[in-house]
Amino acid sequence: MSELLRGTPLAKAIRQKLKERISGHVETPGLAAILVGDDPASHLYVSLKERAAKQAGMYFERIEFPADITQGKLIKAVKKLNERDDIHGILVQLPLPNQNEDAVIAAINPKKDVDGFHKESLKALEKGERSLIPPVALAVMRLVQASQQPLQNKTAVVLSNHEIFASPIIELMKEAGVSASYLNPNSSSLASKTRAADIIVIALGRAGFLTPHMVEPGAIVIDVGTNETEDGVVGDIAPELIGHAGFVSPVPGGVGPLTVAYLLNNVVRAMLLQRDSD
Repeated sequence: MSELLRGTPLAKAIRQKLKERISGHVETPGLAAILVGDDPASHLYVSLKERAAKQAGMYFERIEFPADITQGKLIKAVKKLNERDDIHGILVQLPLPNQNEDAVIAAINPKKDVDGFHKESLKALEKGERSLIPPVALAVMRLVQASQQPLQNKTAVVLSNHEIFASPIIELMKEAGVSASYLNPNSSSLASKTRAADIIVIALGRAGFLTPHMVEPGAIVIDVGTNETEDGVVGDIAPELIGHAGFVSPVPGGVGPLTVAYLLNNVVRAMLLQRDSD
């Protein structure tokens, strides 16, 4: 039977420490979330982040726009938040309905980019400089470490739709001594490449995509996928994989709670980064 790598208890411990840390600050960390359109999943995610932020003692501001807002107006809203001293972290809930996501993210001050996807944030991570690391990458690595397996000289693949998602995870893997690489779902000989990996991170948004024949027995599998089905929310792995792989992160209750916890942690880090630069 696979050992489940549960993120909920780990996230609870992080959030408790964060709450204590915030209560010791004179300044209240502020997080603003921009939400565009009516996508139910996006609204749910922002509501979860809002609740978690307020529970931690943060100021949270939710800014909603219709799906047809122009890209120019959206960027203008981001730049206004850049200028506010009471907002230390800015996140734009993705995906956007029609606007260019790269252009909107690029408008965020890198020191307020708590999602960590700004190009400057990613460059700083690659150089080993102080930066805001994507919370999902931190969550993935925390669950890999929770397996308590030796990581030095292990191999990993990050199976995702976009290399920009994979790159920070790969950088953190390298720091831990893991040889990691990006894997596109359309790659040739996909199953042989995933079977060759000791660690598989999957984030495709395709329910049941990763099956036992694609995974070596005993491998560590981190499931970042979130899919709404008739049976509820499920990840990207087939149910039969539990019992075949050595370690599996569940959905829900795996990467998700940890990602929110690290997002809040980034808000405090962002506040300190901005204070140091004043």
